[in-house]
Amino acid sequence: MKATFDVKIWAVRTKQRRSRKSYQVRWVVDSSLRSKTFATKALADSFRSQLVAAQNRGEAFRVADGLPVSMSRELNDQSWFEFAQSYVDMKWPRAAAKSRSGNADALASATFAMLATDRGRPADRVLRRAMTGWAFNPRRRATAKPADVERALKWLASNTEPVSRLDDPARLRLVLDQLAVKMDGKPAAAKTFSRKRAVIYNAVEYGVEQGLVAENRLAKVKWTAPKQVRAIDTRVVINPRQASELLAGVEAQQMPGQPRRSSGPRLVAFFAAMYYSALRPEEAAMLSKQDLDLPEVGWGKLLLSQTAPIAGGAWTDSGQRRDRRQLKQRGVGEVRSVPCPPPLTALLHQHLEKFGTAADGRLFRNLTGGDLAESTIARVWDRARKAALSADEYVSVLARRPYDLRHACVSTWLAAGVPSTQIAEWAGHSVAVLHQVYAKVIAGQESTALARIGEALGLDSEDSGAANGPQNAGDSRTEPGSSG
Repeated sequence: MKATFDVKIWAVRTKQRRSRKSYQVRWVVDSSLRSKTFATKALADSFRSQLVAAQNRGEAFRVADGLPVSMSRELNDQSWFEFAQSYVDMKWPRAAAKSRSGNADALASATFAMLATDRGRPADRVLRRAMTGWAFNPRRRATAKPADVERALKWLASNTEPVSRLDDPARLRLVLDQLAVKMDGKPAAAKTFSRKRAVIYNAVEYGVEQGLVAENRLAKVKWTAPKQVRAIDTRVVINPRQASELLAGVEAQQMPGQPRRSSGPRLVAFFAAMYYSALRPEEAAMLSKQDLDLPEVGWGKLLLSQTAPIAGGAWTDSGQRRDRRQLKQRGVGEVRSVPCPPPLTALLHQHLEKFGTAADGRLFRNLTGGDLAESTIARVWDRARKAALSADEYVSVLARRPYDLRHACVSTWLAAGVPSTQIAEWAGHSVAVLHQVYAKVIAGQESTALARIGEALGLDSEDSGAANGPQNAGDSRTEPGSSG
């Protein structure tokens, strides 16, 4: 929204038309003449006084309609609650399911800073449930609701501040304070805060676009955000020996009395795809037979084009917990080719021979052929860690999450000297993200880099001292991902 302080206000002019008089207020905004006509002089004087008062307060005037920002808001203002719902409706059709859920979560948090009163206020847990379960979910908004949720939604509809209050930095600071805490009042994780702030920033931008907010001042608020650590903790990274033992721990799992109904053996290749080819869990879940370009033995390729992150049936178009869609940050149908090392090639062949595929070609599914559940993956992995690791390693962060297998793979590629551009392409993110997330792993290769430079310069190891050059703590590891 463009606004200016270049304003001139003229005196009320009387206009005579036959037997009727009218009174016109004229003013110039950014060299553009504006006028408004009234039936009585009192009304004209009142309107002119509002313009003059705004100008005396040092208020900017909108170029689009010539009105002071405050007057323009009054004509178009709506409550924060109404605005938040309209923002959700605007974003919904093109948003991924997890983004839809994240938008609702962020807007619900911000709403607690936009309440106009505490009179008759329902419990916070009921308010949040009403917002994330119904108000900020267009698909469920008109469905039947529990009585306490109905009451909460009616209360919210009448008791939130106008969205124009977001022009006030003090109000924005309250919003940021709310984003930084969980429902129990404890600090939210830095990553959670960052995600929510991004949603609110975009929502304020939408408010500016709609003429409801004068300017997005969120970036100007002097507020210290929780520090977000993007680099991985190198302690989570396993080495090849530990990877083999963990995969064996998955393979060995059996359900008492039902060896053929165990989920463990069906997931060996699932976890192996993350460790050997850096697949995300949601990418591995959608790996299909048609995605495999494999020889009988040796190096092959995985041709990835789909992902299925878990978001919950309330947020997906299909009503299923997994949101089947294109690869992250890529267009529909775009393919990412990833190398498949010989051990993974062998495991994928074994999986196909033992378990076949689902009707749609997927390799990995639950015992009834449906989508893999997050709880199943977590349970199988936890049992494998308990079986394969020592007691101290089990309680540590070492490979605590299946996602850490992807970290181990990228760390191995880096340790092998693969160029960052190639690794970023295989892993499916930018070189900048690679350098941020794996900064400590990259730094750990400093002595190797110095040795290579010395070799290129024709220096002996004794002359260059590369082998004994500056080292980071990560250099003490004898294998990529050693936990020692």
